[in-house]
Amino acid sequence: MDNKWKIIAVIETVLIAVVVVFAVGFLVGRGNKSGKEASAQEAQTTQTTDNDSAKQENSTEQEASKQQETETSTEKSTTKEAFEIAASNDGLKLSFELVQGWENGEDHFYNYSAVVENTGKEPVSEWAAKVPVGEDFKLDSFWNAECEVIDGYLCITPVEFNKALEPGAKIDSVGFIFSCKKEASFEGAVIGQKQETNSTGDQNDAKNQESGKTQSGGTAMTTYQGKLSVNGTNLVDQNNNIVQLRGISTHGIAWYPDYVNYDSFKTLRDEFGANVIRLAMYTGENGGYCTGGNQQELKKLVENGVKYATDLSMYVIIDWHILSDNNPNTNKDAAKAFFEEMSKKYADYDNVLYEICNEPNGGTSWADVKKYAEEIIPVIRKNDKDGIILVGTPTWSQDVDKALADPITGYDNIMYVLHFYAATHKDDLRNKMTKAIDGGLPVFISEFSICDASGNGGIDYDSAKKWLDVINQYHISYVGWNLSNKNESSAILKPSCTKTSGYTMDDLSDTGKWLVESFR
Repeated sequence: MDNKWKIIAVIETVLIAVVVVFAVGFLVGRGNKSGKEASAQEAQTTQTTDNDSAKQENSTEQEASKQQETETSTEKSTTKEAFEIAASNDGLKLSFELVQGWENGEDHFYNYSAVVENTGKEPVSEWAAKVPVGEDFKLDSFWNAECEVIDGYLCITPVEFNKALEPGAKIDSVGFIFSCKKEASFEGAVIGQKQETNSTGDQNDAKNQESGKTQSGGTAMTTYQGKLSVNGTNLVDQNNNIVQLRGISTHGIAWYPDYVNYDSFKTLRDEFGANVIRLAMYTGENGGYCTGGNQQELKKLVENGVKYATDLSMYVIIDWHILSDNNPNTNKDAAKAFFEEMSKKYADYDNVLYEICNEPNGGTSWADVKKYAEEIIPVIRKNDKDGIILVGTPTWSQDVDKALADPITGYDNIMYVLHFYAATHKDDLRNKMTKAIDGGLPVFISEFSICDASGNGGIDYDSAKKWLDVINQYHISYVGWNLSNKNESSAILKPSCTKTSGYTMDDLSDTGKWLVESFR
């Protein structure tokens, strides 16, 4: 019996040794192979250097598995530790409201608003949310927050303007669009303060650029970023991140007042991705502000438009829309009184921009425009010390080269306006614009369309694409003309569309569809 047990013990020892050798060999093999290498490559792992061996000893099966997942994944992913809620906040309430759902082939799309409320008694300085979502959840777009899908969670971080919440305050401007097999429930969502990590990302383009120069390429912020300023040739937020405004201009509010309403602007923001609205108030045409129009009613429309945009966390341009009056000096006194009133009213607003002369034309020189601007700008600055001011240029706001040669001095946060119509204006004007920007001139495209300069000609998609490429390369803000159902190529709504809000893609003209796709 003693010999039998000795034999069994020897056998057990041998088996254990074999298992150990196999396990060590397996782990070394796992540490060396990349997940896509063949078995022939595994044989070569015994010839690794001392440094490689040290790395292998520090690696784990979990890290190798994550490496394999990264290599085979079709979407960017980070680890869960990259976004954690440090602690939930009982004073914060998070809910979701379905805005709209639709189908595109086999894909089901949903547009939701995230509603954040401070139901507590203390102010909240910052919040973040982490929402479990299914494997088939694909984020399409978002606004008024930074959203990212990380390891099965929709992670939401507010932007500057909506981080803080006073007791009783509510945010309902955060929105996102996604696709999935079935409607999401968002059960198990957590809201609180984001746990900071030690990871560092690339520095923002704006921080790396030389003063007065634009760094092309990269990504500009397109959600609401609070107070803006001009740095070099770029529009930037308070953290010096480059901001690109993308939106739509009304037609003349004297003739199309019904489109100035909350739901209309909300549709432009939520469904189409606009973050700025331009309120075009004509001055010289029949019924314009200076030619028989009801000034009180027109100012009320402007004030309503600013209110709706502000409530929706959108930027808004107050546009003194000279056109048939050619030279802005023609109605200079009326402009002074108007901008005195507007700048006093909106001095403390972070989202209001002032466009002081739409399209000087009819032989008006840059000297004329500059003289006018140097009288209007002090009127605004007396009340609003740092609001963005947009200055039109001669020849229907095309001569930015003239402004580059003799810019307005002594004031900050001034930008110069360029307008284009893609079927008419091509390489010559694009080159004029880029040379001006490369020369240090901050340019803002406050009006454009993809048809010809009449506003009612044929569409040139090729030229429009070239313009959009340059616009995005230089992070130029741009505003499409126009929000109406007027029977002309540049109107974004079909003439048959009688809606004044709740527009869908089916309601859009060819120009409108192109514009919305450019935002997306």
